Amino acid sequence: MYTGPVFPSHEWHKYIHLFKRLEVPARTVLLQEGDIAKRAFFVLRGCLRVCFNNKGRDITTQFFFEGQGVASIESFRTGKPSLFGIETIEPCLLYVLDKKDYEWIITQSDTIRAEIEHHIFNRLLSYQHLFISRIKDSPEERYHDLLEQHPEMLQRIPQHYIASYLGITPVSLSRIRNRR
Repeated sequence: MYTGPVFPSHEWHKYIHLFKRLEVPARTVLLQEGDIAKRAFFVLRGCLRVCFNNKGRDITTQFFFEGQGVASIESFRTGKPSLFGIETIEPCLLYVLDKKDYEWIITQSDTIRAEIEHHIFNRLLSYQHLFISRIKDSPEERYHDLLEQHPEMLQRIPQHYIASYLGITPVSLSRIRNRR
């Protein structure tokens, strides 16, 4: 089990009683695309993916591991249907925070509010990097970037999710890997 920090600061421990521990198997849908997000998830053990359906094709946009938090930020904040789903890839142990408790916490703690803003900004940068990479880099360049930046992903995540994240088919990913 993950023993590192789940939360950026000790300030969170004041509110730990508001979190629920949830243990779920692999391939559990935590948020269905189109549903309204009412919970945020913090990963103690396991791996999650953010995904959506594009004309029958399953597209993965991000992965989250131990010590990271995820929610459909847009849906969570606005109450509108989520543009994507959240699914476990591995069996997971999570902390879950309901929206009403989240909203109360950020009114109580400037530190936590600043940490959440920092997390959202980093997530925006990740989306921006993915967007630009899909436009300017070849699939092989995207794979090599992933290999350099996040080699642990390739050990833990099934190849069909990696291919989806890179915007290619599993067959194309296999060809790229064989050229190395």
